[in-house]
Amino acid sequence: MKLRLNKVIKAYKQKEVLQEIDFEFEENKIYGLLGRNGSGKTTLFNCIAGEIPLTRGTIALEKEGISAPLGLQDIGYVVSTPVVPDFLTGREFIQFFLDLHQASIPDLKTPDEYFDQLQIDYPDRDILLKDYSHGMKNKMQMLVNIIWNASVLLLDEPLTSFDVVAAQDMKDLLRSVKQGHIMILSTHILEIALDLCDEIVVLVNGKLHLIEKPETEAAFKEAIIHYLMQEQHNETD
Repeated sequence: MKLRLNKVIKAYKQKEVLQEIDFEFEENKIYGLLGRNGSGKTTLFNCIAGEIPLTRGTIALEKEGISAPLGLQDIGYVVSTPVVPDFLTGREFIQFFLDLHQASIPDLKTPDEYFDQLQIDYPDRDILLKDYSHGMKNKMQMLVNIIWNASVLLLDEPLTSFDVVAAQDMKDLLRSVKQGHIMILSTHILEIALDLCDEIVVLVNGKLHLIEKPETEAAFKEAIIHYLMQEQHNETD
């Protein structure tokens, strides 16, 4: 399975934020997407998710040699600021999601089995989502996307709101579910990308560049920073 971006352009007025991107993401990998503030990372995610239209170009998902446009069922999107229904408890939210999508969910489990997967404590399962911390809301957003089992999972700064232990648990979870998926993780924290991701991609001046891994981590960091320093600041992200 591959996610193909073919000559993707996204322009706002006369400014091209994404400039004829040709790139291919493969399954069973976590890609770290790095870029300076304003480089267009959020714009790229929104284009892949279909939330904003492309100016030109195509984005397609190839499965077993057959290429087709991305559909809503193909995409999971974890945004940096989670939005959850505050008037429901965690359990009610997950049960509602399961009831709504049960016909499309493979290997359907009970809410408690899903809570166990993310190590959400029993007392927290039955309190209102409005009383959850930012990190807990982010966990719930992550959980429904994992349940959805989308082919392409977009993760926008998913770990910054977690404490050290919760962040490590989430890294372990993402590694455990990457098989059969294409995962793209946007982050500003280089150490997270180096620790978690199989490939590092930088978005610089509207283009995606895959960074080949040198022999040492120090050389890898130097190569990444060298690319990022070439960015001509872009006001739209």
